[in-house]
This record gives sequence, structure tokens and C-alpha cells, in this order.
Amino acid sequence: MKRFAIDADDRPIGRILTRREVLALLGGSALVAACAPAALSSPSATTAATQAAATAAATAGGASASAAAVLPSCVVRPALTEGPYFVDEKLNRSDIRSDPSTSVVKPGVTLALTFLVSRVSGTACVALPSATVDVWHCDALGVYSDATDPTFGSTKGTKFLRGYQTTDANGTAKFTTIWPGWYQGRAVHIHFKVRTTAANGQVFDFTSQLFFDESLNDQIFAQAPYSQKGGSGRLRNEGDGIFQGSGGKLTLAPARSGDGYTATFDIGLTA
Repeated sequence: MKRFAIDADDRPIGRILTRREVLALLGGSALVAACAPAALSSPSATTAATQAAATAAATAGGASASAAAVLPSCVVRPALTEGPYFVDEKLNRSDIRSDPSTSVVKPGVTLALTFLVSRVSGTACVALPSATVDVWHCDALGVYSDATDPTFGSTKGTKFLRGYQTTDANGTAKFTTIWPGWYQGRAVHIHFKVRTTAANGQVFDFTSQLFFDESLNDQIFAQAPYSQKGGSGRLRNEGDGIFQGSGGKLTLAPARSGDGYTATFDIGLTA
């Protein structure tokens, strides 16, 4: 079996609601914009659908100036499939580039990735502390750690390019990683999961993926070590059904910083 025959776990689980559908969800309330996955029976999906309604209401009512200054893009993003490679390693670390057993750093273009997580509360967006943000992705040659796959064999026991951070008082979680590589059947992406605990102890999670502008991917993959793999067979965003499910809401806008890049991603939750 080849990896480009996409695993069932890689199929999209959500979609963007139309304006008519969101209006129906909100009972006809006016809104500027909103997005959400279709409601499913799991706590994560149910939370995501609820997030859409709360965010739309907050957008219509107007967030407070102070909250907007801290989290200027407090919006709900589409949930996407977790995929087959999530492992709850419980690695509390900001720099996820190395394997903790060997301290060997995976080569690649450095990416400083910041998440700004907020809670939608009434008509305001409030920084959400103590949320757990997990990040995982493949290396420059398309290999995941702690996994088994026909295209790269077994990497069981390794933990490179995996880790989590807990958001601080400002709802911020920061990671140092590398620009991910590619593998057949998927556009270039980073997986992330945000977990929160409600007052009653129930744990909710929001899982999705981040993507990159293809012009930047082209520049990155012309460099070593990415160039070792070549570009034959690489799937671009427009050909990836999971990317299409994102509605363009999950594409990072990295800025050059020295020899690497920085990127910030804002997301609003309700749990």
C-alpha cells in the first residue's frame, strides 16, 4: 500500500457553513462572517459547532478594544481530521526539532510558530490560559516520528517534531520547529490540537491542520535538505481535499526572520 492512497483517517470531517446555514444556526441573527465544521456527535465537533455560533455573535456585537488588541483575529477556524499520526507523547517543550533520546535536531528551515488562543465569552474574546496546544508534523523528507508507514518503515520510539505547550496568561503558546516537508497524497501541512477542560472536568479538543502558500513552499523545497527529495509527485494545496475543507482559513502567513520564518495563528474557542 502506498501512502498517496489516503488513509480513511485523512478524510475531511468538516466543512464551512454557508451564510444561510449560519443564520439559521443563530436564529436569523445578523453577522459579518463566521465559519465552522459541520456538527458531529463527538465533544470536539460539538464544541466546534458551538464555537461558530458564539464567534458570529461576537463579531456582530463587536469585541472589546482591549481584547482585540491582544487577540486581533479571534475567530473560529474549521476543524479538520486528526490523521493517523497523532501520538500523545506528553512532551512539554517549546523547541520540538530534536529527538529527546538523542538530542539530534532535525534539519530544515526554522519556523517559529505562535498560537494565540482565546475564549469567546459573550461579545468579547478573552485570552485563554492553561489550554494545551499539541503540534506534530513530518520532517523535511516527509517522515513522521513514532509511526510505521510503508514509505519510510518504522520510526517507533522516536519523538522528533512533536510536543505541546500550555498557553500562558495571554493565551500564547510558542513553538520552534522546522518547515515541514511533503509526502505523496497530501499538501504540506502541520497538525495541531487544542485541549481545554471545562468546569465540570470534561475535556474538549479542537483538532485541525495548518497550510502554507505554495509560492513559499516552492522556495523552501529548492533548498537542502528538502531538495534531496525532489518535487515529483508533490501535491499542491489546490489538489488536496483536506485543504479544500479549510476554506482558506488555515493558511499561515509566515514572515522572514533571519535564516528562518515566523508565523502566528489566532483561534477562538468556547470550551
